[in-house]
Amino acid sequence: MTRRMLSRRRLAGSGFLLAFAGLLALAVLSMTVGKFDAGLADLLAQISAMLGGAPADETVTTVFWNIRLPRVVAGLAVGAALAAAGATYQGLFRNPLVSPDILGVSAGASFGAVIGIFLSLPVGIIQLMSFAGGLIAVFSVYAVAAAIRNRDPVLVLVLAGIAVGALVGAGISLIKILADPYDQLPAITCWLLGSLASVTSGDVVSILPALVVGIVTLFLLRWRMNVMTLGEEEAKALGIDTGRLRVVLVLAATLITAAAVSITGIIGWIGLVIPHVARLIVGPDFVRLLPVSMALGAAYLLVADILARSIALIEVPLGILTATVGAPFFLWLLASGRKGWQ
Repeated sequence: MTRRMLSRRRLAGSGFLLAFAGLLALAVLSMTVGKFDAGLADLLAQISAMLGGAPADETVTTVFWNIRLPRVVAGLAVGAALAAAGATYQGLFRNPLVSPDILGVSAGASFGAVIGIFLSLPVGIIQLMSFAGGLIAVFSVYAVAAAIRNRDPVLVLVLAGIAVGALVGAGISLIKILADPYDQLPAITCWLLGSLASVTSGDVVSILPALVVGIVTLFLLRWRMNVMTLGEEEAKALGIDTGRLRVVLVLAATLITAAAVSITGIIGWIGLVIPHVARLIVGPDFVRLLPVSMALGAAYLLVADILARSIALIEVPLGILTATVGAPFFLWLLASGRKGWQ
């Protein structure tokens, strides 16, 4: 038994190191990709200059540290956050088709950002409105669900989320009709498709507290999350306050989702597809599922961002790429009939 445990720990440690090395390699590759001609040799020269070597070109320094590095860090953080939120929602609602959109988080964040763009507000205010919109949407869903009693609470919560999301979507469509077609409408459309192109170091710093609070909460409750996947009655029989725990888990997942989309726009399919892939690798145990989902989500978004910058003369919105890759892969998962959900 002891040898088995040691073997598993070594295997887990090896997997962790391999995942870290893979993410580091992707991050380095992402740093060397872009329209400006600055590759791996230039990156090594920058590192050498930081360590006391020959001074590096100031323009290249600006490209690497002020433009590409914030983009890479944001890709890692946002991909990990969306995947973690998706894994949480799917386990909590015991539904493999659930994603961060299910409670209207993305729709609410979109509505806040669209209003900000329509009013021609500063970028920082638009991001704040997006973050607030996602949180308000979830609170609205919970208020509607709380008003409807004597029903399955999970089902009511999901249906309320769909209804609120549809209502907010109608508001977004109305604003798009009213927006200036030459200035505001293109900006709204671009934001709704998602991108890391305009992310700055200040944007990354602004969302880090929310991401840390949400992800740490999910890690601290990962054991109880396993109990929640057994079902309402079983969890209560084991002494879990399911109502309170569900609120905390939903708020944590919503917090990181709203923070992520507030700086990148809507990037779909990561929260839906990546937890499935992680579940096929490590099974449904949330203790292992959460970190693996985060690592895969970060890697997936980095790969998508590299492709967005390199496959065409103009940058392709991330929402298009994640849907193009994610939708067929998800259909394959459904058609293959693979186990691993329970």
